[in-house]
Amino acid sequence: MQLLLTFIVESLFPLVLNLYFINFCAEIMSEKRSNPNFSKSQAAEITKRLFGLTPSEMDPLPSYYDQNFYVTTAGGAKYVLKIFNFKDSENPTLIGVQVQCMSFLYQNGLPVPTAVPTTSGQLMSLEEADFGCGYQKYLVILLTFLPGTTISKVPSTPQLLYEVGRTAARMDKTLQNFQHPHYDELQRDQFIWSLSNIPLLEGYLHVLDGDPLKEVVEALINQYKTSVIPKRSSFCSSLIHADLNDLNILVQPDENGDHLISGIVDFSDMQFGYYIYELAITIMYMMMEHPNPIEVGGPVLAGWESVLPLNEAEKDCLYTLVISRFCQSCVLARYLVLLHPENAEYVISTSEKGIPLLHQLWERGKEEVEKVWFEGASQYNHEKKEFKVLTSI
Repeated sequence: MQLLLTFIVESLFPLVLNLYFINFCAEIMSEKRSNPNFSKSQAAEITKRLFGLTPSEMDPLPSYYDQNFYVTTAGGAKYVLKIFNFKDSENPTLIGVQVQCMSFLYQNGLPVPTAVPTTSGQLMSLEEADFGCGYQKYLVILLTFLPGTTISKVPSTPQLLYEVGRTAARMDKTLQNFQHPHYDELQRDQFIWSLSNIPLLEGYLHVLDGDPLKEVVEALINQYKTSVIPKRSSFCSSLIHADLNDLNILVQPDENGDHLISGIVDFSDMQFGYYIYELAITIMYMMMEHPNPIEVGGPVLAGWESVLPLNEAEKDCLYTLVISRFCQSCVLARYLVLLHPENAEYVISTSEKGIPLLHQLWERGKEEVEKVWFEGASQYNHEKKEFKVLTSI
């Protein structure tokens, strides 16, 4: 019997491994076909034909899955042409809800771009193209251009970090009143970038084989299952942007030499989730460029709670959720590099910078990091009150 079992295992293992490899390669090829690859001249022709605008400049902008072009017309008007990947283009209803949501936020005073109608009055159009895998359709929209530079390029002062937290909370609070007949499209239960789906990372851990980081991610997933999932019913739910990274927040200098938030862009990850997810994601990305990354949480948290105070369950899970986002970034970036090695520099940039921060957070532990964040938020609020008193005298 033992010999028979050994024979079966030895015979079937190469077949199973081969089937796994075939399925993995098929998944990669499917994903590779989904990304658009329009040339600058093709993008310019689309802009002219759909929107009646003649570009004088057509500069590519970085993106994970889609194509973005910075458009300048002869008259000096500026826009962003966004071409969605094939997979997302199959769900124009979802993108339509996101576009309407951006318009709603703009109408309520938030600095977000809005969609420009085509010459026929539509907010989006499907364009067909063949990039070597047969003709596929790609959804196209034109967005208003927001001035400013990305927050990654300016010093992250406590005041600016406070404004980031406050603006993020203000945006999510405004979204409480957003209504749409296809609102349910934003549920996105299986969206891999949702912080509700951290356990799904287990299916991608093969990309970390041989890397010590794999043990940290596995331990984090277990911690998420035991400490976050049981408390999710106590979280406050809401629509969230879900990707407030250091490239999606724009700033401009003010008259005092500080910076003000001038724009929030890229709503493609928007989903129905929890307030605490937005805060955790924001803290994680604001840590990326800061000389003392652990200290970032204090002023961001203070700004957030000036609009939306956390409950006890949310406070208790903040540390784990911030690390969860680091893990998502690291694991999924490695996976995306397999899909798109030609875009490796952009895809891997955030995750590679995040790996040492992930290790630092994990090694310092929940109690120590939370103490820095919550005491930092309290201290910032105290200093802010003192400053107001002094300036009013």
